[in-house]
Amino acid sequence: MVLVDSSVWIESLRRNGSLEAKVGLEGLLEESEALWCGPIKLEVLGGARREDRAKMEFFFECIPCRAVSDAAWNDAKWLAWKLRDKGYTLPWNDVLIASLALSWGVRVYALDQHFEVIGREAGLPLYKPGYGGMYQPD
Repeated sequence: MVLVDSSVWIESLRRNGSLEAKVGLEGLLEESEALWCGPIKLEVLGGARREDRAKMEFFFECIPCRAVSDAAWNDAKWLAWKLRDKGYTLPWNDVLIASLALSWGVRVYALDQHFEVIGREAGLPLYKPGYGGMYQPD
């Protein structure tokens, strides 16, 4: 499974969005590998235009959504501290999403560069679209 960040969903939903993001996401959806969680759901659906809300909610109902446990917040706090001690102050929602992916043992597909930092500094496995998908390119 791959936890798909809001940066990918939003870019893919744009009429003139990145073709790479659209194709990468489409592949995950076709293979039933896309996953999301409450913070991502809020970022994507919370910003939806009024005329798109019902259609988007219906579409997203078929995608697995994992719940955020109370323990996850504590894990995210420790990850934020680890990153901050290395000189990185990142948005709380990106840290939470990365922490969830680490605890669930899944990769993250994101266009947001914060996840590259977390991958490098905390061992977060990242998904990159391509034939068969890969962790982190050499």
